[in-house]
Amino acid sequence: MLFVCHSVTGLWIKALTMADSNEMTINLVVLGRPQTGKSAAGNSLLGSSDFESRCSPSSVTTCCSLGCSCHISGIIRRNGCEIALRVRVLDTPSYPHSGLSKEQLRDTVSSALAHHFGEEGLHLALLVLRADLPLCPDESDHAIQFIQELLGPTWKDFTAVLLTHADKAEEAGFSEEAYLRSASSTLLSLLSSVQHKYIFLDNQKSIIKEERAIVLRKLLNFIRQNNYQALLLKQTKE
Repeated sequence: MLFVCHSVTGLWIKALTMADSNEMTINLVVLGRPQTGKSAAGNSLLGSSDFESRCSPSSVTTCCSLGCSCHISGIIRRNGCEIALRVRVLDTPSYPHSGLSKEQLRDTVSSALAHHFGEEGLHLALLVLRADLPLCPDESDHAIQFIQELLGPTWKDFTAVLLTHADKAEEAGFSEEAYLRSASSTLLSLLSSVQHKYIFLDNQKSIIKEERAIVLRKLLNFIRQNNYQALLLKQTKE
């Protein structure tokens, strides 16, 4: 695989050229409020239990942690040949956080992004929201501001929304189409901002291999739509 880099308003974006190779790595970061299922979603993508995930009255994740999957087959093909997929997921403390200030959290996540993805780049930031809870305007505004501070002006190209607990919405009688028809203008505006890059994640089925493959194919499609570009995030010193 070959890489071509160019600068966009001070940030570097790396375009991936699919040369002869039998493997591909995608780099993801999960971001979200407390108890949205952020760490559990990261585990689902990896097919592991790398990240601690449990019900708690306070924020569970207190530092950034990188998880890496084994090589995954049966997901992507090129020129008729199967390519092994490797997924790297950076789990982050929730925002807002019960034990960290906004500045501490931003600096922690920025530093981890630069450390883990500074060379290869970030393909997608996944904003994790609960499908069974309404998205309020203030919550959306704060999330967008936080992502903008992390990713810069091209954040929309490198952000997708992951709607967890979709099984609870389904239990309430909502198909994906019906859910979106009933969704708040706040959520619809957010989805429009990220060019409708969203995925419903069924928490009951996410551990199933077939369900995981569906989610990974959707993520790969988002990355393909963005021309396989990766965002290079360097740590800045003030």
